[in-house]
Amino acid sequence: MLGLKAVHHIAIIATDYAKSKAFYCDILGFTLMSEAYREERDSWKGDLALNGQYVIELFSFPFPPARPSRPEACGLRHLAFSLDDLDSAVKHLEAHGVPCEAIRVDPFTDKRFTFFNDPDGLPLELYQQ
Repeated sequence: MLGLKAVHHIAIIATDYAKSKAFYCDILGFTLMSEAYREERDSWKGDLALNGQYVIELFSFPFPPARPSRPEACGLRHLAFSLDDLDSAVKHLEAHGVPCEAIRVDPFTDKRFTFFNDPDGLPLELYQQ
Protein backbone atom coordinates (compact mmCIF):
# COMPACT_ATOMS: atom_id res chain seq x y z
CA MET A 1 0.00 0.00 0.00
CA LEU A 2 1.37 3.43 -0.95
CA GLY A 3 -0.37 5.41 1.76
CA LEU A 4 -1.99 7.95 -0.58
CA LYS A 5 -4.08 10.53 1.26
CA ALA A 6 -5.80 12.62 -1.43
CA VAL A 7 -5.42 14.14 -4.87
CA HIS A 8 -2.90 16.97 -4.43
CA HIS A 9 -3.64 18.93 -7.61
CA ILE A 10 -4.68 18.69 -11.23
CA ALA A 11 -2.38 20.19 -13.87
CA ILE A 12 -3.94 21.87 -16.90
CA ILE A 13 -2.03 23.32 -19.86
CA ALA A 14 -3.78 26.24 -21.54
CA THR A 15 -3.15 27.72 -24.97
CA ASP A 16 -4.15 31.19 -23.69
CA TYR A 17 -3.17 31.50 -20.03
CA ALA A 18 -5.03 34.78 -19.40
CA LYS A 19 -8.24 33.48 -20.98
CA SER A 20 -8.12 30.22 -19.03
CA LYS A 21 -7.24 32.00 -15.77
CA ALA A 22 -10.27 34.26 -16.25
CA PHE A 23 -12.47 31.24 -17.03
CA TYR A 24 -11.44 29.25 -13.97
CA CYS A 25 -11.38 32.25 -11.60
CA ASP A 26 -14.06 34.64 -12.85
CA ILE A 27 -16.60 32.13 -14.16
CA LEU A 28 -16.02 28.93 -12.15
CA GLY A 29 -15.04 30.70 -8.91
CA PHE A 30 -11.51 29.46 -8.27
CA THR A 31 -9.11 31.76 -6.40
CA LEU A 32 -5.65 32.55 -7.75
CA MET A 33 -3.30 31.69 -4.86
CA SER A 34 -0.07 32.53 -6.67
CA GLU A 35 1.37 32.80 -10.13
CA ALA A 36 4.79 33.03 -11.70
CA TYR A 37 6.24 33.60 -15.14
CA ARG A 38 9.07 31.18 -15.93
CA GLU A 39 11.12 33.02 -18.54
CA GLU A 40 13.35 30.06 -19.38
CA ARG A 41 10.24 28.12 -20.47
CA ASP A 42 8.19 31.09 -21.73
CA SER A 43 5.55 29.68 -19.42
CA TRP A 44 3.07 30.93 -16.84
CA LYS A 45 2.09 28.85 -13.81
CA GLY A 46 -0.87 29.71 -11.63
CA ASP A 47 -2.01 27.89 -8.50
CA LEU A 48 -5.79 27.90 -8.16
CA ALA A 49 -7.83 27.05 -5.07
CA LEU A 50 -11.46 26.05 -4.66
CA ASN A 51 -12.99 26.96 -1.31
CA GLY A 52 -9.50 27.51 0.10
CA GLN A 53 -8.13 24.16 -1.08
CA TYR A 54 -5.35 24.05 -3.68
CA VAL A 55 -6.77 22.18 -6.68
CA ILE A 56 -5.43 23.25 -10.09
CA GLU A 57 -1.99 24.07 -11.46
CA LEU A 58 -2.68 26.14 -14.57
CA PHE A 59 0.20 26.28 -17.06
CA SER A 60 0.92 27.86 -20.40
CA PHE A 61 3.56 26.57 -22.78
CA PRO A 62 4.35 27.75 -26.29
CA PHE A 63 2.58 25.63 -28.92
CA PRO A 64 1.16 22.76 -26.82
CA PRO A 65 -0.24 19.86 -28.88
CA ALA A 66 -4.00 19.67 -29.21
CA ARG A 67 -6.04 17.15 -27.24
CA PRO A 68 -6.46 14.08 -29.49
CA SER A 69 -10.24 13.73 -29.15
CA ARG A 70 -13.08 14.53 -26.86
CA PRO A 71 -13.42 12.93 -24.33
CA GLU A 72 -12.51 9.33 -25.10
CA ALA A 73 -8.78 9.85 -25.75
CA CYS A 74 -6.48 7.70 -23.65
CA GLY A 75 -5.65 9.35 -20.37
CA LEU A 76 -7.67 11.80 -18.32
CA ARG A 77 -11.25 11.79 -19.59
CA HIS A 78 -12.68 14.80 -17.73
CA LEU A 79 -12.74 16.70 -14.44
CA ALA A 80 -15.92 16.64 -12.39
CA PHE A 81 -17.01 19.18 -9.78
CA SER A 82 -19.75 18.58 -7.22
CA LEU A 83 -22.33 21.20 -6.34
CA ASP A 84 -25.76 21.58 -4.79
CA ASP A 85 -27.69 23.54 -7.45
CA LEU A 86 -27.06 22.32 -10.98
CA ASP A 87 -29.76 24.47 -12.59
CA SER A 88 -28.30 27.72 -11.22
CA ALA A 89 -24.80 26.68 -12.26
CA VAL A 90 -25.92 25.96 -15.83
CA LYS A 91 -27.66 29.35 -16.01
CA HIS A 92 -24.50 31.04 -14.70
CA LEU A 93 -22.26 29.32 -17.25
CA GLU A 94 -24.59 30.01 -20.15
CA ALA A 95 -24.90 33.67 -19.09
CA HIS A 96 -21.10 33.82 -19.48
CA GLY A 97 -21.23 32.26 -22.95
CA VAL A 98 -20.28 28.76 -21.82
CA PRO A 99 -22.68 26.25 -23.41
CA CYS A 100 -23.64 23.15 -21.44
CA GLU A 101 -24.91 19.81 -22.65
CA ALA A 102 -28.45 18.80 -21.73
CA ILE A 103 -28.75 17.77 -18.09
CA ARG A 104 -28.74 13.99 -17.70
CA VAL A 105 -29.39 11.61 -14.81
CA ASP A 106 -26.76 9.07 -13.78
CA PRO A 107 -28.52 5.68 -14.04
CA PHE A 108 -26.49 4.26 -11.14
CA THR A 109 -26.86 7.09 -8.62
CA ASP A 110 -29.97 8.94 -9.88
CA LYS A 111 -27.92 12.18 -9.60
CA ARG A 112 -28.14 14.96 -12.21
CA PHE A 113 -25.09 16.09 -14.19
CA THR A 114 -23.96 17.97 -17.27
CA PHE A 115 -20.81 18.56 -19.28
CA PHE A 116 -19.22 21.75 -20.63
CA ASN A 117 -15.75 22.74 -21.86
CA ASP A 118 -12.99 25.05 -20.71
CA PRO A 119 -11.49 27.49 -23.26
CA ASP A 120 -9.24 24.74 -24.69
CA GLY A 121 -12.00 22.17 -24.99
CA LEU A 122 -11.12 20.22 -21.83
CA PRO A 123 -14.33 18.41 -20.86
CA LEU A 124 -15.61 19.44 -17.43
CA GLU A 125 -18.57 17.97 -15.55
CA LEU A 126 -20.92 19.40 -12.94
CA TYR A 127 -22.41 16.72 -10.69
CA GLN A 128 -25.27 17.61 -8.35
CA GLN A 129 -24.96 16.08 -4.88
